Amino acid sequence: MGTEWKNWSKSDILYGVVMPLIVVLVIVGFSQVTIMFRRGSFGLIVGIISEIEEMVLTVAVPLLLGLLWNRWAGGASGFLMGNLYALWFVATYGAFSRSTTSTTGRFFPSIVFGLGPTLLGYVLSPMLIGYMAGALNKRSENFRRMLISSLVATAIGGFFLFWTFQLSPMNVVTGIDGLLITVATRIACGFLTAVVAKIFIWYGQTPAAKM
Repeated sequence: MGTEWKNWSKSDILYGVVMPLIVVLVIVGFSQVTIMFRRGSFGLIVGIISEIEEMVLTVAVPLLLGLLWNRWAGGASGFLMGNLYALWFVATYGAFSRSTTSTTGRFFPSIVFGLGPTLLGYVLSPMLIGYMAGALNKRSENFRRMLISSLVATAIGGFFLFWTFQLSPMNVVTGIDGLLITVATRIACGFLTAVVAKIFIWYGQTPAAKM
């Protein structure tokens, strides 16, 4: 029998136990912010946290896999992350539990009354971002190519999402402000993700390096 089970280092404890515990404790701390703000998800801090969650699920994860692996990994992960975010969106805003009545007195389930295009956009935009980033980058480790691929993919994904918002009669993301919020935040996330992807490459933490 080998003796590898005896070989423990301080970095193993730091990155295998301490850091994960810190991360989950921070996440739990964020989840308690709503208690401090009686307005719930409409509070400023909660709004910022929700935006970060959206960027991580719908941009960073599929984009990172697309850059480091390939277009199929990026597209597939984008589809899965988009579905998860769409489910979270539905649960948060109670689309399945509430109904609405139009001005004519007709009764409509709220999910039928306009959220369809929005949810579809949240599913397709991450898939588009991940796939395009992988197709454009082609596993290149050149930072300029990675950055350009990221910016192009996130810009197009952001414009596509904003367009799907406009198809929804319940849409509140309109005008130049809504466009900037939707597109600019994704472009900024694309820049940061390209930097993270390059750091992964420096440390050999890529799918290709593990094969």
